Amino acid sequence: MQRRKRALITGGAGFLGSHLCHRLLEEGFEVICMDNFITGSPDNIADLIGHPHFHFIQHDVTNYIYVAGPVDYVLHFASPASPIDYQQLPIQTLKVGSLGTHKALGLSLAKGATFLLASTSEVYGDPLVHPQPEDYWGNVNPIGVRGVYDEAKRFAEAMTMAYHRYHGLDTRIARIFNTYGPRMRIDDGRAIPTFITQALQNEPVTVFGDGSQTRSICYVDDLIDGIVRLLFSNVVEPVNLGNPDEISIAALAEEIIQLCHSSSSITYKPLPEDDPKVRQPDITRARELLDWEPRIDRKEGLRRTIEYFQKRLEQQPVAKRWNGS
Repeated sequence: MQRRKRALITGGAGFLGSHLCHRLLEEGFEVICMDNFITGSPDNIADLIGHPHFHFIQHDVTNYIYVAGPVDYVLHFASPASPIDYQQLPIQTLKVGSLGTHKALGLSLAKGATFLLASTSEVYGDPLVHPQPEDYWGNVNPIGVRGVYDEAKRFAEAMTMAYHRYHGLDTRIARIFNTYGPRMRIDDGRAIPTFITQALQNEPVTVFGDGSQTRSICYVDDLIDGIVRLLFSNVVEPVNLGNPDEISIAALAEEIIQLCHSSSSITYKPLPEDDPKVRQPDITRARELLDWEPRIDRKEGLRRTIEYFQKRLEQQPVAKRWNGS
C-alpha cells in the first residue's frame, strides 16, 4: 500500500498555516504542524487534534528541527506577520526569517523534500512601481520599524535560492499579499480585523493617514488554493499571490461598516512610519504558470469574515489595536 505524502508546516497554528493544515489533510496528506504559539493559537488547530493523519510538535524553528520518518514537503510559514507583532517581537522576527529558514531548508535537504517559503509583498517595501511584478526589487528601509519583517523575508528568499542553486533543492517562493478571513486574531492589529471588531461594537473605526493608501485584499481560501498550486508546480522563481482588486483603506472601512450594519463613524490618526502608500500584485505569472486567480468576491469574503468575528467576539471580547496593515 502506497504511503501518504507527508508535509511539515512550520507556523501551522497561525492564520495561514492552520488553513494549510486543513487543506492538505483534505488532499490526503499526513500533516505535521509545528508551532511555538508566539503568535499562533491552539484554537486554530483544535478540531484537528485526534485526526489520524495530523501531528502537532510544539517547537521553535530557530532551533534544530527533528522530524522522524520521511518528509516530502516543508512549508515554512513560521513568522510574526502583522506590524504590531513584528514591532513588538523584532529580534524573534529576524531570527525566524534567518535561522528558522536555514533550519527548515536544512531539514528539506536532509529529507529530499520540496521546500516552499511563505514570503510577502513586503519585500517590495513602499513600492515605486505599481502594480508590483516579481521582477521589481523593491523600495525597503532596512533600518525602519518595518525593516525587521521586510529584510527577514528578503533574506529568507535569498537563502532559499542559495539552497536551490548550490544544493539543487526543489524550492518554491510565494510572495503573499494582504490576505484575510476566518482565524485571524481579533487583536491581530491589521486593518480588517480592527475595522470589523470596531464596527461590530459600533465604535469609531480607526483609519491611519488620510485613508487614500490602497491595499489589495485576498480571501484566505483563494490564497491557500494558490499556495497548493504553487507547491505542486515546478515554478522556482517567486510568484505573487494576491487579489489585484485594489481599494483604498477609507473605502474599505466604509464597506465594512455597511456590511456590519454598524453605526460607527471613521476617525483618522497619523500614518505609521514606512506604511506603504500602495499595494497591488501583478499576478500575470500566477495566471500563466499556475492557472490561478482569486475567485471569491470581496464582499462575500468580508461577509464570511464578519460572521467569524461575530462569533469570536461573543466568546471573548478583547482590546483592539492597529498600527498599520
